[in-house]
Amino acid sequence: MTRLRIVPVDDAVVFPGMSVTLPVDVHDEARVLLVPSHEGTYAKVGVVAEVTGRVRMPGQGAGVSLAALHRAVPGAAQADAENVLRAEVDERPDENPAPAVVRELEREYRGVVEEILRMRGDDGRISAFVRSITQPGALADTAGYSPDLDVPQKIRLLETLDVVERLKLATQFQQERLTELVVRKRIRDDVEGGAQKQQREYFLRRQMDAIRKELGESDEGVPSEYREKIAAAGMPDAVRAQAERELARFERMGESNAEASTIRTYLDWLLAVPWSKRSDERLDPVHAREVLDADHEGLDDVKRRITEYLAVRKLRSERGMADTRRSGVILTLIGPPGTGKTSIGESIARATGRAFVRMSLGGVRDEAEIRGHRRTYVGALPGRLVRALRDAGTMNPVILLDEVDKIGADWRGDPSAALLEVLDPAQNHSFRDHYLDVELDLSNVLFIATANVADTIPGPLFDRMEVIRFDGYTTDEKVAIARGHLWPRQLDRNGLRPDEVQIDDRFVRTIVTDYTREAGVRQLEREIGSLIRRAATTVASGTATPPVVIDEAAVREALGRPKFVHEAAERTAVPGVATGLAVTGAGGDVLFVEAATVPGKGGLVLTGQLGDVMKESARIAFTYVKSHATELGIDEQAFAGRDLHVHVPAGAIPKDGPSAGITMATAIASLFSRRPVKGTLGMTGEVTLQGRVLPIGGLKQKVLAADAAGLTEVIVPERNAPDLDDVPADVRSRLTFHVVSTLAEVLAVSLEPLSLAQAA
Repeated sequence: MTRLRIVPVDDAVVFPGMSVTLPVDVHDEARVLLVPSHEGTYAKVGVVAEVTGRVRMPGQGAGVSLAALHRAVPGAAQADAENVLRAEVDERPDENPAPAVVRELEREYRGVVEEILRMRGDDGRISAFVRSITQPGALADTAGYSPDLDVPQKIRLLETLDVVERLKLATQFQQERLTELVVRKRIRDDVEGGAQKQQREYFLRRQMDAIRKELGESDEGVPSEYREKIAAAGMPDAVRAQAERELARFERMGESNAEASTIRTYLDWLLAVPWSKRSDERLDPVHAREVLDADHEGLDDVKRRITEYLAVRKLRSERGMADTRRSGVILTLIGPPGTGKTSIGESIARATGRAFVRMSLGGVRDEAEIRGHRRTYVGALPGRLVRALRDAGTMNPVILLDEVDKIGADWRGDPSAALLEVLDPAQNHSFRDHYLDVELDLSNVLFIATANVADTIPGPLFDRMEVIRFDGYTTDEKVAIARGHLWPRQLDRNGLRPDEVQIDDRFVRTIVTDYTREAGVRQLEREIGSLIRRAATTVASGTATPPVVIDEAAVREALGRPKFVHEAAERTAVPGVATGLAVTGAGGDVLFVEAATVPGKGGLVLTGQLGDVMKESARIAFTYVKSHATELGIDEQAFAGRDLHVHVPAGAIPKDGPSAGITMATAIASLFSRRPVKGTLGMTGEVTLQGRVLPIGGLKQKVLAADAAGLTEVIVPERNAPDLDDVPADVRSRLTFHVVSTLAEVLAVSLEPLSLAQAA
């Protein structure tokens, strides 16, 4: 064993026989051990190198010239007093095996290397160098000179101490390089010969066509097959004429022509449209209402409109007015997620006996997705409507245009503009797809569009829609939905039978009120799924005997502590906090407006990521309170030297809209008059500088949110009073509504009497 200094070599491998110069100062060392490293890991084998000279490197640094001698295996490295790594080294010079053992390996290695050099255009010098090496170990090490080997491969070659195994490994590496060179050459030759091959095939095909024609073996069968399909398709006259023209072109050019496959694809798509097929529509309003009631709770507006549609269709059919052109219906269901907009399309199809196809438009930005690509483009296809008719197999399906409010537009066109013709009952009897380039009658299709919000639907498109609002479900409706639909579905998905898990409706109501506060029922289904999976675990593990009865304790154990509590009374217990009602993309919601004063110059600070409209409402409210300070019992000096800070919590969520106007005014008036706002009261309405309360939208969703939050009183604008008829009767019975027209009325209702405020 010899103790040598260790010199790391980063991302490079030095083999025996090599001479290198390294930028290190080895002082008076005669020999060192060069150890390669890669990505922070040192090789297990190094090379003993002899110092042949010392040099001055560029930049006046010290360097050393080294001649690599043979391999060595280092022991544990330790730093000496001069902080130099040293290790005991087991030197391993190559042991030459018997010539008979390595002769064939040497011959194979030299042959592979010479073939690589030949393909790379070697002038013979490198080949002569390889032939001059007689030692098998040194011959194998020449693979380490190859620039095609990466550092890990070179380290692996260095660590192979056995000469025979090293020669085998070197041969393997060189064979891999040779294979890569052969593949590259073949690809290059194929590319260069591609044009010649295509030209040669063209002439051969023409000759083959001529020969087959002389033998009476032409492709007459293909046009005949298409002719029979066209005759049986029941196409309109104009479409049939177009199909026959394309078929005639196909017959003239033959299948060898490059355009033949394009024509065949076009004819296949023409034949894929079910031109003469219609579903046997069931025009029974009573049956349709029964199906809709069985599939969905509530949604009376939707069910009533579908029933009216079928009644009209039935009367027109019975009285000889079957042509429904220009009298179609485009229903658009707008509401929060999880309220059943998509699933009701399937129920409508089942109730009417029609086929059902869903088209998701969310994120569509290419107009060709609707109208199709023109046939001049490579890879052209018809639009989604043609494909929907093909999938439905009839010309009168129910087509659900899902997420129509999320259509985009870019340089490829505006899909919403392409939908204008589709959704216009006065035009869609002659819709023209760019690919088919024939008129399609879509007047018998029942289109149902869905959207979460109406604001992002383009105006011209929205004008063609008949809107039905999905304002969400009441607590009673959610309990009924959970019992009749969600609970059985989750039992089935989790492998349980109905008699194995039982729950009382009052605990279902607990899940609805304490763990969900949404317009729809998606989160409710998730919570029910969690509860049932917990029960399934006990049944599968044998720790409980069916039936498993779920009580309130089981609900708390599975779902944790309640996620929602009625906090309005607590939040509004101090002056300066008012409870407002808002509509978001997920339905109605309750928000709190907080106001506070700090020393300043009488300015207004707004926080909570408010939009421009909401900021304007805050300024209007502040101005109103300042101008009516005497009427409100506020000392005018209260505004002097004080800045007003208005904040709407949940600052990470953008908020905008005018309906928070009276809420902001109430919070500011409460702060300066020191009169708290009623804890059971929510409000919504736009305010003007004169104190007028203007109407707002989404009243039903806001009232449902107020009821779910435990409020018992709601202030609504006078002009919204008729909209209260849309609120379910059970919700109206639990709430007291204050109809107001001025902000003075709002403050009179919302603020606690001064005596109560002082007592508090």
